[in-house]
Amino acid sequence: MAEHEPTPEELAAIAAANAETDSSVNYKPPAQKSLKEIQELDQDDESLRKYKEALLGGAAAAVIDDPTVPNVQVTKMVLVCETAPNNLVLDLTDITAVAKRSLVIRGLSEEYNSCCLLQVNKEIVSGLKYMQQTFRKGVKVDKSDYMVGSYGPRPNEDYEFLTTMEEAPKGMLARGTYNIKSKFTDDDKNDHLSWEWSLAIKKDWKD
Repeated sequence: MAEHEPTPEELAAIAAANAETDSSVNYKPPAQKSLKEIQELDQDDESLRKYKEALLGGAAAAVIDDPTVPNVQVTKMVLVCETAPNNLVLDLTDITAVAKRSLVIRGLSEEYNSCCLLQVNKEIVSGLKYMQQTFRKGVKVDKSDYMVGSYGPRPNEDYEFLTTMEEAPKGMLARGTYNIKSKFTDDDKNDHLSWEWSLAIKKDWKD
């Protein structure tokens, strides 16, 4: 059976249904401070000093001095779905190739999370956020903002960020390709990585 192409009215209905679950991040960010400034704060406060040591560890010794290396590197996105026959992985070190790929999710109430791997190389990143907009045939049908958190330098070890559980759209109307725009930003509105990718909702994994 041919895939049903939704009308503009049907796409508007999908967008309205998803609007209730849209999440956003709304808070006032603190002033940005360098790693050196943070380490020098309140040196006479023993409890604060121990707290910073626990938070930063050996960050000062581990930072990367190479100016060509970005502070935040997002290297991989994995869609975690227990029923998927294969790993659903996007290698974000080549976003040009990612834009040409389409991950497949079976549209039978499949539940999945998005897991992103990232590294922080130089300075503490404050208020890291993951933002995602989903489009179907040019119409925005969903939007999600996630607060990832604040992280100290750890260039040789990945941080992992896992979104909340999502449910794949189901039914004949929902089948088709969704174009997704993803972005990692922070309190200072730095664009650490922006990329586009596609998610195909199909009747079965092998369609």
